[in-house]
Amino acid sequence: MTHEELNEALSVLGLPRRATLRMIKSRHRELVRRYHPDSGEGSDPERIRAINAAYKVIRDYVDDYRYSFAEDEFYEQNPDERLRRQFADAPLWGSK
Repeated sequence: MTHEELNEALSVLGLPRRATLRMIKSRHRELVRRYHPDSGEGSDPERIRAINAAYKVIRDYVDDYRYSFAEDEFYEQNPDERLRRQFADAPLWGSK
């Protein structure tokens, strides 16, 4: 897979540059429902093939992605915890 193929897949699914797995699955499901041949008026078999191909490209990328469980990455992904850690001892915010 090339970066261009990944960008094209994101474009086909209408996904932003940063997306969670939940967002990816939800968007795929939504588009498949909309364009599935059994859906009636909106059916488009070619579009379904393009959507499924794009989903496969993104899933292949995500399935091989190496996640970081480092502390700094944890706080980057969980800003509420970062704030709690940063201000936990502050008299106004903390328990003291």
